[in-house]
Amino acid sequence: MTHLLRALTVALFGLMLAACSPQPGAAGPSFAATDVTGAGYAQALTLDGTDGRPHSLTDFRGKAVVVFFGYTHCPDVCPTTLSELSQAMRDMGPLADQVQVLFVSVDPQRDTPELLHSYVTGFDRRFAALTGSAEAIARTARAYKVVYQQVAGPVPADYTIDHSAGAYLYDPAGSLRVYVPYGSGAAVFRHDLTVLLGQTPPPLTATKAQ
Repeated sequence: MTHLLRALTVALFGLMLAACSPQPGAAGPSFAATDVTGAGYAQALTLDGTDGRPHSLTDFRGKAVVVFFGYTHCPDVCPTTLSELSQAMRDMGPLADQVQVLFVSVDPQRDTPELLHSYVTGFDRRFAALTGSAEAIARTARAYKVVYQQVAGPVPADYTIDHSAGAYLYDPAGSLRVYVPYGSGAAVFRHDLTVLLGQTPPPLTATKAQ
């Protein structure tokens, strides 16, 4: 990330934590990542799926949902996070069928529906991708407090995109519950998704080898 984007991301994340600090004495599940229950952002999401139809969070009620912003040409952050989620899904076994991962493209110029579908299902056949117009994606990113910016490459088509790198976890009722910072690892995803599905999570050290 550039220094500007990193500073913006840190500032926004600080505001997110301040906005959803748990109330004294509040009871609830113990998450391994950041509990953002009751936050006022990231409440709605409607973009186009790779099937050409609009999809929203309500389409996946009854499942735990993971929302992650990125792009298919991403050299490190996106494949790392999707690999962690793929590992978490494998480790969850049959319970993973109650999880939906949604990859939101911030690069509609290059990320065609066909490319997006091939990219995300290469990590796990159950993963799905969402896209839309540049305006729709920008509007959605603002609602999620996600920042991104294009960085020029040696030729116009060979650019990269610096972007916020955390993932958002929703419970089966569609409520935002957890923010998972980049690099947290498969075990954290597995733990918190298991909690969201009402099951007892395994110890964080009990992640299977790939």
